[in-house]
Amino acid sequence: MLSVLLPYRDAAATLREAVASVLSEPEVDEVVAVDDGSLDQSAQIARSIRDARIVHLRTAGVGVARALGAALACARGDVIARMDADDVSLPGRFAAELELLATDASLDVVGCRIEPLGGGALGAPAPEQVTPGLRRYIAWQNAIVSAEDHAREVFIESPLCHPTVVMRRETLERVGGFRDAPWAEDYDLWLRMDAAGARMAKVPHVHYLWRRHDAQATFRDPRCSLERLRQARARYLAPRLRSLGKPLCIWGAGPTGKRLARELEKLGQRAELFVDIDPRKIGRTRRGAPVVGKDALPARTHTIVVAVGAEGARDLVRAELVARGLSEGRDFLCAS
Repeated sequence: MLSVLLPYRDAAATLREAVASVLSEPEVDEVVAVDDGSLDQSAQIARSIRDARIVHLRTAGVGVARALGAALACARGDVIARMDADDVSLPGRFAAELELLATDASLDVVGCRIEPLGGGALGAPAPEQVTPGLRRYIAWQNAIVSAEDHAREVFIESPLCHPTVVMRRETLERVGGFRDAPWAEDYDLWLRMDAAGARMAKVPHVHYLWRRHDAQATFRDPRCSLERLRQARARYLAPRLRSLGKPLCIWGAGPTGKRLARELEKLGQRAELFVDIDPRKIGRTRRGAPVVGKDALPARTHTIVVAVGAEGARDLVRAELVARGLSEGRDFLCAS
């Protein structure tokens, strides 16, 4: 049974469209729609949609994670799907995701590729809403398809667009369900999934329109700031580094590497060495550790964390390390 969890707050302009896009799919058994303290006409709109599959809940402005927790407690499905009140789920999404989940028993979470959608109902994205940075992020996320891709990239950014996914309920509950965190709750969920050995993948097709507008929490909530996301990565990266049992080397002596090193230090993982290709940095120190050139890179005596900020640099370093015979996940990890 498939239960779709759809929390909303003050989404009158887009809610009907979002709900209709989900109800049009025959695979959907129920939609648990949670009004999280709306002050506009959202609740009235939701209740005006005549479909026996809709279950209505209300929470008192508790935030998306706790609203989702209430929805999960009410939901009856053994497969849990997500949907946001300002997006559009395209025809065939659930059929494709459920087929992949059913045919690969090793998978716990399945999402899909996305395209951006503008602020109005079915509007084209305004140029200022689809910034070059957002286009790069969507392209990066859409390129991550297999379970191996997701495991490899999880410490770089959130590899799945949360409202696109279907999940095995058993796995979701095993990792603690939806929870409030000091950082973005969706990224926290994927990091917890990864730490628990869950496998995530995508259907390699666009089945979801992801609306971007300035009022979204992504742009306003301090938990979505770059600093908080870096703290999230460090929180889950530190135990992985401890499990590998080798001293830490960070490739990247610039701002990205230094900031990540600072967060890892707070969790007991101090870099013994930095690697960089900039001759102005080589021979100096970063956070008390020497900076060396790539020719002085230790072989397998250290775990290398690649933390570089320049566009394209990560792929170049990754290729360099693989060419040296190092294995990603065992000898090195990529983060940001």
